[in-house]
Amino acid sequence: MARKLGPEPVIDPTAQIREATLGRYTEIGARTAFVESAMGDYSYVVNDSSIIYTSIGKFCSIAAHTRINPGNHPMQRASQSHFTYRASAYFDDAEDDAAFFAWRRSTPVTIGHDVWIGHGAIILPGRSIGTGAVVAGGAVVTKDVAPYSIVAGNPARPIRERFPEAIAERLIALGWWDWDHARLRAALQDFRSLTVEAFLDRHGG
Repeated sequence: MARKLGPEPVIDPTAQIREATLGRYTEIGARTAFVESAMGDYSYVVNDSSIIYTSIGKFCSIAAHTRINPGNHPMQRASQSHFTYRASAYFDDAEDDAAFFAWRRSTPVTIGHDVWIGHGAIILPGRSIGTGAVVAGGAVVTKDVAPYSIVAGNPARPIRERFPEAIAERLIALGWWDWDHARLRAALQDFRSLTVEAFLDRHGG
């Protein structure tokens, strides 16, 4: 039986959570860092992941060992080392480089709804992952990913569409991820057994 989830997020005690917003029925796995980020209802992150400056939609499935918005270094400086921007760790009379961290925050990652990010994937700063997309395990995302597309590789490239464009547009128009908990429960068997076309026809998409 799966771990019971509810309105309060389930956070592993070894996870590092800082300045985060988590929706209902969400879960953060062991040894995961979730920093200055938000995650919508019914989404989860498995263990040993790092997510920073990221907005994640609802119903997203993020596998273990993923890295979302890894920090860039100041390559244009004489030294790109940590000591130049985390100076307080090295010098008693020096402050951290606030402008550098503001620059990092200026390139957030945005992830839509019902996105699956596979084991060990990396999403670089400033990228957008569209609703319904799939990022294959081990992929390195250097460009935006369109809704309902499947990408893989390093750098990640489109493999195929998850659904035809017309179906993807109908799903986005339906917006089932905004349904309340009772409606989701009522439609559970339809999610499981109907084709996507039949599901859309039945539920008005």
